[in-house]
Amino acid sequence: MTLAEGKIGHDYIIETLDLPDQTEKRLQALGMIEGTEISVLNNKNEGTVIIKMRSTRLALGKGISSHIGIRGKDHD
Repeated sequence: MTLAEGKIGHDYIIETLDLPDQTEKRLQALGMIEGTEISVLNNKNEGTVIIKMRSTRLALGKGISSHIGIRGKDHD
């Protein structure tokens, strides 16, 4: 499942980042690495996903969110 498919109000764990190196490094610098817990605050079907990650809110476009693999927080 990708972050673009995440449901509002649900918690997830980042599994993979499959992005261009520069974008991936920028997100990693912000703390988005494999194993990071996130919450989906808003997910507009047009593409923008707003997440909460470590008390920080991030808005990500569909071009980025569709390349971030996630799994439900309750699934180990």
